[in-house]
Amino acid sequence: MRIYFRILQYSPDLASRLFQFFAFSMLGVVFSASYLGLIMPMLEVLFDDKSGATIPALPDFSFSIDFLKGYFRHHFIKVIVEHGRIEALMFVCATIIISVFLSNMFRYAERMAASRIKVDVVRNMRMDIFRSITRLHIGFFNNNRKGDLMSRFTNDISEVEAGVMNSLKSVLKEPITIIVYLVVLFMISVKLTLFTLILLPLTGGIVAEIVKRLKRKAKQSQEAMGRIVNILDETFSGMRVIKAFNARNFILGKMDQETAYHRKVNLSIARKNELSSPVSEFLGVIVVAIILFYGGQLVLSGNQELKPEVFIGFLAFYASMIQPAKNFSNGITSLQKGTVAAQRIFSIVDEEPEIQSKPGARVIDSFKERIEFRNVSFAYGKEPVIKNINLTIERGKTIALVGPSGGGKSTLADLIPRFYDPTQGEVTLDGLPLTEYELDSLRKQMGVVTQESILFNDTIFNNIAFGMENVKEEDVIQAARVANAHEFIMQTEAAYQTIIGDRGSKLSGGQRQRLAIARAVLKNPPILILDEATSALDSESERLVQEALTNLMKNRTSVVIAHRLSTIQHADEIIVIQDGHIVERGTHQELVQRNGLYQKLSEFQKA
Repeated sequence: MRIYFRILQYSPDLASRLFQFFAFSMLGVVFSASYLGLIMPMLEVLFDDKSGATIPALPDFSFSIDFLKGYFRHHFIKVIVEHGRIEALMFVCATIIISVFLSNMFRYAERMAASRIKVDVVRNMRMDIFRSITRLHIGFFNNNRKGDLMSRFTNDISEVEAGVMNSLKSVLKEPITIIVYLVVLFMISVKLTLFTLILLPLTGGIVAEIVKRLKRKAKQSQEAMGRIVNILDETFSGMRVIKAFNARNFILGKMDQETAYHRKVNLSIARKNELSSPVSEFLGVIVVAIILFYGGQLVLSGNQELKPEVFIGFLAFYASMIQPAKNFSNGITSLQKGTVAAQRIFSIVDEEPEIQSKPGARVIDSFKERIEFRNVSFAYGKEPVIKNINLTIERGKTIALVGPSGGGKSTLADLIPRFYDPTQGEVTLDGLPLTEYELDSLRKQMGVVTQESILFNDTIFNNIAFGMENVKEEDVIQAARVANAHEFIMQTEAAYQTIIGDRGSKLSGGQRQRLAIARAVLKNPPILILDEATSALDSESERLVQEALTNLMKNRTSVVIAHRLSTIQHADEIIVIQDGHIVERGTHQELVQRNGLYQKLSEFQKA
């Protein structure tokens, strides 16, 4: 129940709303019980020829069934004496209609109170998941399936909505109904009610065992759905490769295997879920039959321990309590599926990002002197990727990182915006460790252009102005001119308001890259990180993009990762990295003359 109440806390003003829910539920149950309570005195008076001769006096007030019976008998017999039995019957019918109307009115108000809680919980929980996911560090996304994260945001939230929130009416409301009816049953006959309660643990124990097994299967179902969503995401993203390698049957096989397992688990869940209702109903009928036999004996006994009309009223109340008990049982079953989904959601919400601002971190408003790596090492697992790196990047200089693939170039660059923190050593900016700066203000000093241009299914204008507020159109156009993008943008169907498709699919590789550069130009950061920004382009696109990059790097501190050495020959210093170590450093001319690794890489590219 701890998880259940944590879910409810996503509703604003929860205490007030729960009070309304319980108040409306209580009133609805009371009026529902009141018209059932009319059965006993009505039967006694209507079919008793001796009644109606004299009007009984009003009884003294007491919280008992005798007071209610006496109060009703007074007014009912008064109607019979003054207006006849037909008028009395109309009086009873009118009272029942009013009671049912009020009962349903309060039931509607109770359901609306529950619905307000539900819609607010779902909305706020979705935002909390999204807020939590977006603040997690880059390494988290490398270690977790994107489809599984999407499944928690979609399928798990749906399970919470359907399972937990819909059970609000069953788990919280039905106990009120059961308690009210039990109080009335005790008021009617303590002996018969106690006999009834002895039989209830039988049904509860069997249903509880079904629920226990259901929870384990629900977790397996949610995990399988996460894997299915992941296959969908990979398929849609990699459709070009799938078709090129005739891998459709392979993907179909993976999906068939996963959906078959999901079907198997869901069938097991359905079997247990559907079993709980008929089992509880069958056991309930057995209990009713036993009560009918035991109560009938009390009625037929010579001393008349129980009057017939009272026993009929008892059975009416008990029969009316069976459905709430059944709903409560089904609600607990549904609750288990919802809480399993909620546990998966809270595992993300409670995940603490490894990279975050420490308390009292400084806000940096400008970059003044240098970036320095001091004995920096980093490992994704046990094996270090970069080892004991010492490097200084002066303000306004262009530093190029080159070397064989897997040497640690991108990892080294990722330490500057704190996508990761070093496992040993420290990276400083203007003499202070990066961990001393407030994270958002640190990243405002940096712009990143990667090999894969990350664009969004939006307009060209919004992609260039991404993440910035109150951007003027002339500033976007100027940034596009610097990035050699304005000309092709004006040739699109709606210029800067053209929708570019999923990940910029309507544009060529060079066009996408120039939009990414325009975005960096508009941000106007003092520090620029270029991660193989031209490696995937054809010669003409590379020329245009390289011109844009040259414009972008003017008067900025730049860290350039490049495989094509021709693009970094004018760098102030070239750092050659191999197996996590700096093996060479210097200008292009100095490194060529040393006849080392850089020279070999250069010769390979010329060949």
